[in-house]
Amino acid sequence: MINISEVSETNAMIEKENLDVRTITMGISLLDCIDSDLQVLRQKIYDKIYKSAENLVKVGEEISTDYGIPIVNKRISVTPIALVGGSACRSPEDFAQIALTLDKAAHDVGVNFLGGYSALVSKGMTPADKLLLESIPLALSETELVCSSVNVGSTKTGIDMDAVRLMGKIIKKTAEKTADRGSIGCAKLVVFCNAPDDNPFMAGAFHGITEADRILNIGVSGPGVVKKALESVHGKDFETLCETVKKTAFKVTRVGQLVAKEASRRLGVPFGIIDLSLAPTPAIGDSVADILCEMGLEYAGAPGTTAALALLNDQVKKGGVMASSYVGGLSGAFIPVSEDQGMINAVNAGCLTLEKLEAMTCVCSVGLDMIAIPGDTKETTIAGIIADEMAIGMINQKTTAVRLIPVIGKGVGDRVEFGGLLGYAPIMPVNPYSCEEFVNRKGRIPAPVHSFKN
Repeated sequence: MINISEVSETNAMIEKENLDVRTITMGISLLDCIDSDLQVLRQKIYDKIYKSAENLVKVGEEISTDYGIPIVNKRISVTPIALVGGSACRSPEDFAQIALTLDKAAHDVGVNFLGGYSALVSKGMTPADKLLLESIPLALSETELVCSSVNVGSTKTGIDMDAVRLMGKIIKKTAEKTADRGSIGCAKLVVFCNAPDDNPFMAGAFHGITEADRILNIGVSGPGVVKKALESVHGKDFETLCETVKKTAFKVTRVGQLVAKEASRRLGVPFGIIDLSLAPTPAIGDSVADILCEMGLEYAGAPGTTAALALLNDQVKKGGVMASSYVGGLSGAFIPVSEDQGMINAVNAGCLTLEKLEAMTCVCSVGLDMIAIPGDTKETTIAGIIADEMAIGMINQKTTAVRLIPVIGKGVGDRVEFGGLLGYAPIMPVNPYSCEEFVNRKGRIPAPVHSFKN
C-alpha cells in the first residue's frame, strides 16, 4: 500500500532536492491506423492520438496539484512509423508528411514531446525503413515536438553496419537542416542497440509492437535527492554508501508508483512500467556528475569514475525493484553532457573526454548522450562512434544509444545553447583519425556467440 505519509515524507525532497516525476508517457499503438492512402492514414493517426491522449496533460496537472508532486513532462510514444507508413509512403517526403501530422497532434493535446518516428533495423532494412531513415532530416527540421530513433543492433541479431553508415549521413544532414538553430534536430534523434519497447524517456521512446493498445509508462528521477542522502554519510564505507543509495531509490520509485496508479485510474489506461533512471537537468543540484563527486571524485571522468557509476547504477536498480513490481524502460543513470551541469564542468576542466564517456556507458543505462561535436566531423567518423557504442550494447546485452550533435559552424572551444531541459554544451573534440575503410564495408557484424541461448 502507498499512503499519504509516504507522500509527506517526500515533501522536503520535492522542495529542496529537485525530486520530480520526470514524465508520464502514454504509449499508443497505431497498427490499427495502417492504410494504403496517405491522407486517410494521416487522419486515422491524428484521430487515434487525439482521442487517446486528449486528457493526458490535464490529468497529469491534477495529480501534481493533488499530491504536490511535480510532473515535469507529459509525453506520447507511438508505434515505429516505418511499420505504420510502409503501405502508404512512396518517398521520404511522404513519411515527412506523417511527421507533420504527429507534430500537430502533439501540439493539440499539449504534450512536451512525441516519440516514435522510428525504425527497427538491427538485421536489415525494408524499403519503408530506408525511406523513413532518409526522411529524418526533413521531418525533424519541419517539426518541433517529434522525436526520432533508429535501432541498428541487438545482442540477438548483431549490428546492421549498412544502417550505421547511413545514420552517420542522416545525423550530419539533420545537423545541416537545423544549422540555424544550433543543429538542434540532432538532439531529437537517437541511435540504439537493444532498444526497449517501453522506454518513457525522449528522444528514444517508441511504443513497441509487444505492447498493449495503450499503456502508461512513468519516468521518475532524483539525482538531487541521492546526492543529498550521500552527503549525510560522507566518508563512510562502501556498504553504507550502497545502502543509502538503495533506500533513496526505493523512496523515489514509490513516488512514481503512486503517480502511475493514479494516472492509470483517472485515464482508464493500463499502467505499464516505471523507469527509475536518474535523469539530470541543467538545474544546479540535479546532476549525476555531482553524485559521483560526492562519492569522492574531484570531477566526473577522474580515475574511479566507471567504478563509482557502476555502483550507483546497480544500487538504484536494487532499490527500485523493491518499490515496484513493474520496473522497465532503461532504469539506472543517464549521463548526458548538455543536460548535466556537473558533466559540463568536467568537460570544461579537461577531465571528461569522449573516450571516457564511452567507457562509462559500459556500466550505465544508456550511452553517448547529448554530446556536441565539431560541425565538420566526417559522416564516417560519426558512424564509427555509433558502431563502437552499438558494440558495447551488443556484447554486454544492454541498451546503448548515441545522441551526437555535430554543430554546424562551431568547433572545439565553442558552446551551443539548446535551452530548457536540453541545456547547453561545450563542443567536445573527436579523434581525428579515419575509420572510413572500416565503416564502408557492407553487411552486418554478426551476433556474439553468447547470444545463442536456446
